[in-house]
Amino acid sequence: MAEKRYGIGIDTGGTYTDGVLVDLADNSVLATAKSLTTHYELSRGISLCLRDILTTSKVKPQNVDLVAVSTTLATNAVVENKGDKVGLIVAGFAKHFSLPVVSTLYIGGGHNLQGEEEEPLDMEALVQAVSDLRDNVDAYVACASMSIKNPTHEMVMAKAISMIDPQPVFMTHEVSQRPGVKERAATAVLNARLRPVMEDFLMGMQDSLVALGLARNVMIIRGDATPMNIVDTPRQAASTVASGPAATAWYGLSFSPDDDAVIVDVGGTTTDITMIRARKPSITEEGSLIGGWQTHVDSVKMSTVGAGGDSHAVVDKKGDLAVGPGRVMPLAMATDVPPVKEWLGKGLKSRLVVISPDLTEKEAGHDPVLEHLFRHGPATAAGLAGHFDMAEITLVSHLRDLVKMQLVYETGFTPTDALHVLDELELGDGRRAREGADILATECGLTAADFAREVLRRLAEKVEVAILDHILTEETGKTLSGFYPGYMQSPVLDVRFHVKMSLVGIGAAARFILPRVAERLGTMVVFPDHYEVGNALGAILMAGAHKE
Repeated sequence: MAEKRYGIGIDTGGTYTDGVLVDLADNSVLATAKSLTTHYELSRGISLCLRDILTTSKVKPQNVDLVAVSTTLATNAVVENKGDKVGLIVAGFAKHFSLPVVSTLYIGGGHNLQGEEEEPLDMEALVQAVSDLRDNVDAYVACASMSIKNPTHEMVMAKAISMIDPQPVFMTHEVSQRPGVKERAATAVLNARLRPVMEDFLMGMQDSLVALGLARNVMIIRGDATPMNIVDTPRQAASTVASGPAATAWYGLSFSPDDDAVIVDVGGTTTDITMIRARKPSITEEGSLIGGWQTHVDSVKMSTVGAGGDSHAVVDKKGDLAVGPGRVMPLAMATDVPPVKEWLGKGLKSRLVVISPDLTEKEAGHDPVLEHLFRHGPATAAGLAGHFDMAEITLVSHLRDLVKMQLVYETGFTPTDALHVLDELELGDGRRAREGADILATECGLTAADFAREVLRRLAEKVEVAILDHILTEETGKTLSGFYPGYMQSPVLDVRFHVKMSLVGIGAAARFILPRVAERLGTMVVFPDHYEVGNALGAILMAGAHKE
């Protein structure tokens, strides 16, 4: 009897990395796992998740035929301005380019609409351009007008550049055959910038896979809901932007009871929204806008809002409540921290900064905030601002960097705590959550229960608006803010929208938030099997379907 063959799906989210093991014969789920996403080194969190899956399932690594990974890496790198320094050389197109490059240099050359040479390629100017750039760039992009009709000039440019400087060269005709020289150039530039970031990630992940005996057939999920081989990924890194929402869409089309549906992934940090129509992902027709640059990267149409189960609920100095977009560890889940009543309050007192438990004083280096936390223990942002006489905006920015590197974590009141207060959830220490609610409710003139309900209402409201915004944009091209800004705050009108499609919930927090949203939108919400790890399941189902 032949041994069973298995597949593993991995999704790196803003808070957690999810994993799922399936039987490739019938796509039945045999094991799931969650680990914290290690933003400073994504492959580490993936490795922990993979180990957990193999340990839980007792499946032999040699019986795993396929691993599929959806990752936020490219998206994060664009937002954080990471990557190679790129030089752009343009032949035959003299209009201004506004792209993330060290410099754009223009030379003679290019072709016309018929693919005929418009002007000979100026080799002397090309050599001079490379000489001017070579000490300041890590990669080049060769861009020639109408290269989609005749790529000869780009190919000659790439060959000549390589003879002078061995750095990688990207050609725009390779990334797209669509009209639009600026969009093709933007796509090639982003691929060039992201290449080393993606290579480092893939090398780390490959090392982990080899160590676990899993490096047989690894696929990376693209934003257009198709998988690509890990070997092809470094030079097409920009195509992985919206990788997570693509997995979201695939899970939705696999398990939605209807052919048309709104797929809503409620994570710890953000909520992602996409749609399926006729049981197919809704894909951008004009290419994605990535980091403010229009590209020819296809991706699912998606929207993201900074609202999730771990969104920070803050009461400001005036007693007004805001939920998100920042994320903190829920009070109920925080361990080894001072009693809530000793530090929680309004404004900068709403978050406690705690040194990461695995960090040593030597590893912390000479960062003054880390040194202070090692010597004196956890401190509120207000306490740190006072101690260092630091402007609030400067401190918050620095703390954000420390959190991103996972050198510290912040804890405060969240929707997860609100669920503990209302006895809808029992994951952690409900006592701490209730203490936090008592303190903040007093600042707002509410009872603890009413405060908790208000936190959840605010979160659901943000998700509701994001869903409506996404639907309106896709259906009419107009945003909700353009249609009726602040419609929920009207003292005169109670405006309700009726959504004719059902919602499909994904993510552990979805079950607690989306029923409230669905009721407001006059529709139903469904939670298919394994919705808690829906993106990871969507990734492996997508890869398996395309492999067939």
